[in-house]
Amino acid sequence: MANSTRDDDYNYMKIVDAMASINQRVNLIGIVTEASLPKHSNGTDYFCSIKLIDESRTSPGIAVTFFAETMEKLPHIESIGDIIILTRVTMKAHSSDVYATYLKKYSSFALFEGKHNSRNIVPYQASPNFRGREQDKPFVAKLRESQKIEADLNDLSPLKEMKEGEHINLLCKVLHVCEVTKDDWMLFVWDGTDTPPASIEAKLENEMEDPLPLQLEASPLSRDTLCTFPPVGTVLRMVTDRGNKKFGINFLKPNKWVKVVQVKCDVHAGLWRAVLMPSSMVYYLPNNDLILQRERSYNERVTSKFKRMPLSCFPGPSPITDTDYIDVPFVTLMNVLTHPEVTFKFNCVVRVVASFPWRVEDFCNPQGIYRVRLTLEDPTARIYAFLYAEDGVQFFGSHNTVDELMKKMNALLGITEGDGCRKATSRNPPWVQCCLKSYYIDKTDIWGSRNYRIFATTFVG
Repeated sequence: MANSTRDDDYNYMKIVDAMASINQRVNLIGIVTEASLPKHSNGTDYFCSIKLIDESRTSPGIAVTFFAETMEKLPHIESIGDIIILTRVTMKAHSSDVYATYLKKYSSFALFEGKHNSRNIVPYQASPNFRGREQDKPFVAKLRESQKIEADLNDLSPLKEMKEGEHINLLCKVLHVCEVTKDDWMLFVWDGTDTPPASIEAKLENEMEDPLPLQLEASPLSRDTLCTFPPVGTVLRMVTDRGNKKFGINFLKPNKWVKVVQVKCDVHAGLWRAVLMPSSMVYYLPNNDLILQRERSYNERVTSKFKRMPLSCFPGPSPITDTDYIDVPFVTLMNVLTHPEVTFKFNCVVRVVASFPWRVEDFCNPQGIYRVRLTLEDPTARIYAFLYAEDGVQFFGSHNTVDELMKKMNALLGITEGDGCRKATSRNPPWVQCCLKSYYIDKTDIWGSRNYRIFATTFVG
């Protein structure tokens, strides 16, 4: 196709015809079936890719790669199924793959809503050099009535199959995007399953000076944000490799399902995270059967009387603890954090990952009153919970020797007999049940001063 701005040159090619026009500039209109997150190229530009279909090629469609000086100038797809018009993109071939390249000097684009019932045929984003025409409107309207979109969902793993150090492809929902430091963003994703319990590498004697963090972000998320998270299933933190700021994480929209390709599974301070590597790609996805299956599984868990227990503790928690409320359904720590009442009582299945003080000889004050802070976790959150006074007596029993108390704590913390001096550098605590109650210590700031205590719980060995 000649490089001209005449109206005749704005005829749209079918994708199948364009794929036979290697090294030519063509105009395309199609439905977006995949859209990647913007990222920095190896040069000075930024790039992203989309996949589009039309009636001539409904699967797998054709890939289009975009280059621009800034991320803002790239197309930002609001929803899979939206419609894109492309002018003067160049068709390329590499081995058996044929794709289109958007060149910032010549090409232009416009994005339109793909909703079937939408009558709006004004682009929600367009490049500065795009020249719309009345003749475009019937094409957009026709594509809105087009066929169902199919996504490439091969080799996708749930969060429950994460293994430290491996690279996997994930199907997950974006819940929240947060700037943790200047120009450094963290992504919070979820798929309804639980990450597996990670080994705890921290030494107990470091708990005073360097305690295990309750979350990966430097400051805890607000309660309002936590209340938007599902109560069941791990909310996985996703970061970029070594502070690499080449990914446009801030352009991702919450409540969208995405496919993340080649993300590294990592454990930091006993907490799972996913690391976006230079080779990683993030794509928006349309609603599909696999997404619906994940959502159905979540709904089954959240409505079941006992399925809020961690998936990895099947068929049940360790019998080393018992509670006074055995018939009360279990809730997650996310349920605890987001409960609408400041003071309440809960039945949970957790792991004890740290204690302060770390020496059992220091668990009681000079008056013999228990004052112990335990760090509890489940797949949804970590919290501090206190064992105090009579609750500590019920939990540990009365008249314990130092050795007896140490054996009980070793069992809770996942320390084996041969570790000695309780300085183990790798622990895998068991899942145990306990009752928690929330309370406040400042009437003028009841939510800000909210704490948690273990009660009605006994170590039975």
